[in-house]
Amino acid sequence: MLIRIVRMTFHPERIPEFLALFQQSENQIRNMPGCRFLELWQDIHEPTVYCTHSHWDSEDQLNAYRKSALFGQVWPATKALFAGPPLAFSVQPATLPPHSAPAL
Repeated sequence: MLIRIVRMTFHPERIPEFLALFQQSENQIRNMPGCRFLELWQDIHEPTVYCTHSHWDSEDQLNAYRKSALFGQVWPATKALFAGPPLAFSVQPATLPPHSAPAL
């Protein structure tokens, strides 16, 4: 599983446009092959900062979405509302070594 976070800063007056765009496209994104989860976050201290948080079965499926006609419509419309560059990154749950009890 791949977790994708995209942090976006908007011009304050453009936030209603972004929220409408997200509402119009969120179910289509959720229905893309490999998308298991999508939600929108808002920073509690910087109200013009939003993040999308999505889960994908694989990087290939995320990339297929990024090459889709839907992404080709949604992303340029979203970018036009930005007040600064976005920050996007992909992560996965960390694998920790087994915890051993201290020797007595």
